[in-house]
Amino acid sequence: MTHFHGDVACDVAHGDAPAPAEHRVLIAVFATPVADYLLRYAADAGYQTLLVEPDPDRAAQAARDGLRVCAAIGSEPDEATDVVVTDHHRPELGVMLRDSLVSPARWVGIMGSPRHEPPHVEALTLLGVEPDEVARVHRPIGLNIGSKTPAEIAISTLAGLIADRNARPGGFEFAAI
Repeated sequence: MTHFHGDVACDVAHGDAPAPAEHRVLIAVFATPVADYLLRYAADAGYQTLLVEPDPDRAAQAARDGLRVCAAIGSEPDEATDVVVTDHHRPELGVMLRDSLVSPARWVGIMGSPRHEPPHVEALTLLGVEPDEVARVHRPIGLNIGSKTPAEIAISTLAGLIADRNARPGGFEFAAI
């Protein structure tokens, strides 16, 4: 079936055209159930994926589960990278966020409910990170779909990242283009 209306997204969805090549990277920080789903869904959506896990035992388990893993942010992020911190209770939180913020990463966010005090603010402040840099950390992340399970949180997060990357608000409002 060939579509003549010139809608690339429709042609891709129907298998009539290849998906446009775009360099996209997703780094999930800390091995959690949400990170596991997030990285697997992101790979299906065309992202290159990486788990950053400083704990050697957790990293080894994630590698056995088939994920690409490294111990630190290091030089991994580039301007096409989105970084999602999936646990706000880990002692390495501040260091991981600080290292993400000094990288050229396109987007940095941390999971957490807006009803609770954001722990990353204090962690980054104690490391000497300037307030304008702390403010670059997105929280909460993802689309507000009422997600409760790790899989739902991952879907919400990935949908939010895709909407942000495509300069769309997410949700069901569609403006004529």
